[in-house]
Amino acid sequence: MFSMVTEFMNYGQQTVRAARYIGQSFMITLSHANRLPVTIQYPYEKLITSERFRGRIHFEFDKCIACEVCVRVCPIDLPVVDWKLETDIRKKRLLNYSIDFGICIFCGNCIEYCPTNCLSMTEEYELSMYDRHELNYNQIALSRLPMSVIDDYTIRTILNLPELK
Repeated sequence: MFSMVTEFMNYGQQTVRAARYIGQSFMITLSHANRLPVTIQYPYEKLITSERFRGRIHFEFDKCIACEVCVRVCPIDLPVVDWKLETDIRKKRLLNYSIDFGICIFCGNCIEYCPTNCLSMTEEYELSMYDRHELNYNQIALSRLPMSVIDDYTIRTILNLPELK
């Protein structure tokens, strides 16, 4: 008899605790419903990306030794490296280097394994074009550094969105 009473009390306490949790979660839902939406006016307001953000790949033509390590470690064999063997000095001379960002998965393997550090990632995340063939960057387009969001005076940067309360 006593065990039945204690089980009934435990059941009542668990029921009250569950009702309190349901009430708390419902209050959180209602607090989110009362907030106004935060709209970012995209071309004029941009988020500052984190330090570990993987954006567009930057290429330095002078550092590249045409070893093709980037092509071998790429899961989709994406970088195109054209070179010519200089027989008199027994070295490769880089002629052309290109990456198609319409296909690139931004894994960063080419950057990690490059022995000369001629590849790096930038903070640029605006790789949108009307024609997908414009996303095929050659060594000249890859060597251009994008303007930093922090340094651009025409853009208001947003450090972080308001926290949820």
